[in-house]
Amino acid sequence: MFTIMQARRPAGAFLGVVSRLDAPVSGVLVFAATKAAAAALAAQFRDHSVAKEYVAVVEGRFPAPLGQWVDWHDSLERHAEDEAAGTAAAPRAAHVRARVVKRAGEVSLVELAPSTGRRHQLREQLARRGCPIVGDRRYGSRLPFTCGIALHATRLTVEHPGSGRPCTFEAPLPTEWSRRFPSLLPAADGRLPRHAHGHRSGRGGRPTP
Repeated sequence: MFTIMQARRPAGAFLGVVSRLDAPVSGVLVFAATKAAAAALAAQFRDHSVAKEYVAVVEGRFPAPLGQWVDWHDSLERHAEDEAAGTAAAPRAAHVRARVVKRAGEVSLVELAPSTGRRHQLREQLARRGCPIVGDRRYGSRLPFTCGIALHATRLTVEHPGSGRPCTFEAPLPTEWSRRFPSLLPAADGRLPRHAHGHRSGRGGRPTP
């Protein structure tokens, strides 16, 4: 994505990476067009003031009733990619709010709102509770998924580094999701069920270029 975005900008123009997704995950990414904006946005991610929303399709039985929000506070080991060779570090706290919004046979549509951003956080936290993300064989999934894994970053809200106003960016679900999970997502336009967004009322604004 960095290469694609860089090719769209004038030669030598600054482009800062301020948000990341695991390679098999789809959804919203934010880049900064100036060094000052990159620093300001990076600070928001460090302070956990960025509002992030994901959806996932998981296997197994989600450990809460339909529609009920649950809070998961876990301690996750650091991955080798995060550390310098030969060093050790203490596990890091990981928090997410989660709920299942629809069930269909052996899979469920789950909404996730993490307040921390640990590597593989959502993948690990779901797998710990016996409901790995579809396609995520690293964390115990049995079901195949042709588009990486069934985890999608649907919405991201940050404060604009210049004006301070909230900016919300959204990404529709890939069309493959509706084809793969027609009982969970009957619509083919990438939109989620209306009740899947209830916890964000009154937050954020319209996307900006």
